[in-house]
Amino acid sequence: MLEKLLALVFPPRSDELTLRPLSTDDFLERLAPSEFFVSEYSITTLLPFQDPVVRAAIHEAKYRGLSKAQDFLAAALSEYLRDADYPTKRVVLVPVPLGTKRRRSRGFNQVEEVLKKTAKELELPLETKLLQRVRETVSQVTLPRDARRENMRGAFGATKEADPTYLYIVVDDVTTTGATLEAAVEGLTKAGAVHVEALALTH
Repeated sequence: MLEKLLALVFPPRSDELTLRPLSTDDFLERLAPSEFFVSEYSITTLLPFQDPVVRAAIHEAKYRGLSKAQDFLAAALSEYLRDADYPTKRVVLVPVPLGTKRRRSRGFNQVEEVLKKTAKELELPLETKLLQRVRETVSQVTLPRDARRENMRGAFGATKEADPTYLYIVVDDVTTTGATLEAAVEGLTKAGAVHVEALALTH
């Protein structure tokens, strides 16, 4: 009775309703890693953004902080990393950081929240402060494709020297042109990282 009353007062969002009946296994059926190149950088993407379920998970994780959505995305990342072969390097997860204003208004970094779950599941180190935005950028969504790379150029810097023996996996939630991840990789490379993999949860 209480649940029905709450649903009347606070009706569930359509994206939340999309995710509600799904299990983790249902979500993992959508895992379809692929690769594309931006300049000399390779970007791996895990899930198709055009899938309504994937899109709902991204929206709920990003704008609402829904734990179930974060769990689904973390499970997909964990599944991919389990199958990846990194035999000789220590893997370190690095979330793409939000700008200060966006972080303050949202209250959290959705990619960081997903990576915390994956890092715990796979017992991997997580560097949440290694990479930072050194200048604010306008939202990539508002820009045409050819302006996105220029918008992100030099947007990231490292807070300390990177270890050249580590493999840094820098992760974003959504990529379109790859400009944000390209800039993040460049920020780590300038700090001394030799091995960097760019990965997006969706594309």
